[in-house]
Amino acid sequence: MEPTVRDAPEDSRYEIRDGEQLLGQAVYQRRGDQVVFTHTEVDSDAGQSGLGSTLVRAALDDVRSKGGSVVPMCSFVQGWIERHPEYRDLVADEA
Repeated sequence: MEPTVRDAPEDSRYEIRDGEQLLGQAVYQRRGDQVVFTHTEVDSDAGQSGLGSTLVRAALDDVRSKGGSVVPMCSFVQGWIERHPEYRDLVADEA
């Protein structure tokens, strides 16, 4: 089965799952239309590589589809955006 990513706003996180099994999460805080990513974690024992990238890409695509912006406080999300410049426009300007 292909892992799926969904927003779980009741838990303030995006989740990547294989069926019912939670494989990883990107935890966030909402500030209006900004999503502040604070922590990303994937199960290293899941036996699948690239889960973190799949999770972050889907989360950022979801934020984009809703017209929001992101604040990448999490080093994984920040590094991912740096490696994928097509997502830099999502980063909120900090004033």
